[in-house]
Amino acid sequence: MDDFLTALVQIFAVSTLLYMLVGSVAGIIAAAIPGFTVTMAIVLTLPLTFTMEPLQGVAVMLSVYVGGLTGGLISAALLGIPGTPSSVATTFDAFPMARKGDPGRALSLGVWASFFGTLISTLILVVAAPPLAVFAVKLGPWEYFSLIVFALTIVASLVGASVIRGLLAGLIGLAISTVGADPILGRPRFDFGIEMLETGLPFLIVLIGIFAISQLLSEVEDSRTVRSGAKLVTDAIDFKTWKVMKEVLMSPVNLIRSSVVGVLIGALPGAGGSISNLVAYDQAKRASKTPEVFGTGTPDGVIASEAGNSATAGGGLIPLIGLGIPGSAVDAILMASLMVHGISVGPRLISDHGDLVYGMFIAIAVASFMMLIVSVLSMRLFLRVAEVPKWLIVPTVLTCCVVGSFALNNRVTDLYLLGIVGLVGYALRTLGYSLAPLVLGVILGPIAETNLRRALMTDSDPTQFLTRPISLIFLIAAVLSIGWAIRSHLKTNKMNGVKDANAS
Repeated sequence: MDDFLTALVQIFAVSTLLYMLVGSVAGIIAAAIPGFTVTMAIVLTLPLTFTMEPLQGVAVMLSVYVGGLTGGLISAALLGIPGTPSSVATTFDAFPMARKGDPGRALSLGVWASFFGTLISTLILVVAAPPLAVFAVKLGPWEYFSLIVFALTIVASLVGASVIRGLLAGLIGLAISTVGADPILGRPRFDFGIEMLETGLPFLIVLIGIFAISQLLSEVEDSRTVRSGAKLVTDAIDFKTWKVMKEVLMSPVNLIRSSVVGVLIGALPGAGGSISNLVAYDQAKRASKTPEVFGTGTPDGVIASEAGNSATAGGGLIPLIGLGIPGSAVDAILMASLMVHGISVGPRLISDHGDLVYGMFIAIAVASFMMLIVSVLSMRLFLRVAEVPKWLIVPTVLTCCVVGSFALNNRVTDLYLLGIVGLVGYALRTLGYSLAPLVLGVILGPIAETNLRRALMTDSDPTQFLTRPISLIFLIAAVLSIGWAIRSHLKTNKMNGVKDANAS
C-alpha cells in the first residue's frame, strides 16, 4: 500500500499530469501521420525524459504509447490509409463507414474501443505481473538464458514472410550487442581498432538509426505525399460520444475477446499491435453470425481491431515487469529508459522498485483517460495533421533525431554512428528484412550473454541447461517455435502456389 500511495502521489503531481497530457497529444499526432510509427514517436520522446524522475519519464512515454495506438485510427478512418501498422485492420470497416457518411461514428467507435481495451489490459497486467514476478525470482541464470533464447525465436517466427530473414535480423542485432566492452570483465572487443566503437554502439543510437533514419530515407525515396487534396468531411462529423460508448458496451463479448487477444499477443516478445489488430479482427469475423458484413462498415470490425491493438499496451508490460523481457520495440525503449536512470529491469523489479511498477499501472490508466478526452475534443483539429506533406515532416523529424542522438552523450561520433546505422537499416528494409527483431536482438543480447556466462561461471557443465526442468522447457519451446514458424511459412507458400495455379 505504501508503494501504491507513493506512486499515486507522483503520478497525480501537476507537472507529471501536464507532461502526460502533452505526451498523449504528441502520440496521437504522430500516429495520425501515415508512415510515422508509434515507435518513432517514443524514440523522439526518450531524450526529453532524461532529466525527469524515472516514474515521471516512463509515465510520459506510456502516454505517447497509448495515444499513438489510437492515433492511427484517424487517417485509417478518414483516408483509408493506416496511420500505423497497428491500424491496418481498422481501415477494413472504419473507412467504409466513413464513406457512407458516418465518419464521426467510425472515429468514436475506435476511440471508445481503444479506451476500454487499454483499461482491460491494465487490469490483466495488475493481476498477472506480480505472480509472474514471484515465479521469476526463482529462476537462475540457466533458466533466464533459455528464456531469452525462446524470446528470440518467437521474434523470428512472428515477423515478415521469411523466417530466415527474421532469424538473420535477430542475429545481426545480437552481433551488434557484442561490440564494445565485455559486460562481465569490461575488456574491449570487436572494435577493430576504430575509436568510435571502443565504447560500443549505444542502444539508443541503434534504435533511432534503425527505425527513424531508415524510415525517413524510405519516405524521401517515395516522393508521393499523403492525399493532401482529399476533401475531409469535417463538417459531417458528429461526435455522439455517449451514444457510441453504449454501442461499444453493447458488444461485451467482442470487446473482451479482442482485448484478451491483444494482451496475449502483446505479451509475446516481438509481437505487437500490428499482429493483434489483425488477429482480433479475424477472431471477431469468425465468431460473428454475419461474417459477410465485415469489410462493409460494421461496428464490430472497428471495435475488434482497435480494442485488440490498444490492449497490447498492457500486455507488452507483462513480460517486461515480470521477467525483464521487452514485449515489443516500444517496451524495449521503456526498458532502456529505466536503465538510463540506473534501474535494473528484471525479475526483482517489483520487489525492489514497487512504487515504480505501481506507478506504471496507474500511468496507463490515466493515459487512457487523457487519450479519450483529447481524441473526443480535438479530433477535428487532428484531422488536418494527416494532410501535412512529407517534404515538411521529413526534415523536421530528422532534426529531432540528430539533436536527440547528440544530447545522449554529447559526442559527435554518435552522429556518425547514427548515419551509418541508419543506412544499414535502410538497406535491410529495402531487402525485405524486418527491423523489430534486430532491435530486440540488440537489447536481449547482453542479457543472454550475461546469464550464459554467469551460469558457466557457477557450474561449467553445459548440460545444466538441459537437466534443469524449467530451462529444458524453454529450450524445447524455442525449438517448437522455430519449427512452427517454418511449417507455417511452407504452408503459406503452398497455398499461394495453389492460388497462382488456379488464377493461371
